[in-house]
Amino acid sequence: MMGVEKLAALRNLIAELDRALIAYSGGIDSTLVAKVAQDVLGDRAVAVTAVSPSLFPADLEDARIQAAAIGIRHELIETHELENPNYATNPVNRCYFCKSELHDRLRELAQAWGYDYVLDGVNADDLQDYRPGIAAAKERGVRSPLAEVGISKLEVRAIAKSLGLPWWNKPAQPCLSSRFPYGEEITLAKLQRVGHAEYYLRKQGWELCRVRSHGDTARIEVPQEQIADFVTMTDLEKLVNHFQSLGFTYVTLDLEGFRSGKLNAGIGRDPERGCRD
Repeated sequence: MMGVEKLAALRNLIAELDRALIAYSGGIDSTLVAKVAQDVLGDRAVAVTAVSPSLFPADLEDARIQAAAIGIRHELIETHELENPNYATNPVNRCYFCKSELHDRLRELAQAWGYDYVLDGVNADDLQDYRPGIAAAKERGVRSPLAEVGISKLEVRAIAKSLGLPWWNKPAQPCLSSRFPYGEEITLAKLQRVGHAEYYLRKQGWELCRVRSHGDTARIEVPQEQIADFVTMTDLEKLVNHFQSLGFTYVTLDLEGFRSGKLNAGIGRDPERGCRD
């Protein structure tokens, strides 16, 4: 099917559900699902965003702005995955425990509010990756309309653009827990430190960046083609002082450049896949 046909199929699929609750992170995948659900179901659709220490604070504000622009009802819930040792010890299937917490909470809300279906933003490409969070969602009966219709990540962006969504090319922003190597314990203080560090870089104009945390070392990633500009345009002394004030001892720049999931490439699994969206 072409993009127009897949959009029509997506609309038809969601229309058949009558009422739906959307697990809405503010990423482009779940935003597209929320947009179509609002268009098709109107006030019978609700978007719900989970708030926890692993959510980048600026992403919550983005989610609010986007939901308001779409016109969909938007609710917030708190999740407490960090309290689960199975999550906090950061195993390779960490996302399973995150999504288990999320969808247990969403299922409770859906039942309380009279919604028969919970939808997520998993797309067709996601099914080809190592995604322990998908298993947790499926175990709880979550529907993935993008994947069911066969919409890929590139098609998500193309359809979002055709619908006039200004966030169609928004960079992926996985949860902050993806900044730590598997096996390194995740704590509230560490999440806050990484979040503040990345926020600092974003405020300096580096929209696509990561701060990888290796114990007391911060490893900065920006796209390879931006590395030279980063070195020449950044006040490096000020940056180092700021990062050290956050609790890092060493601050480094990855000369290979940004690549999603590179932190754990050695074990062949991408910690950024499936986080939050």
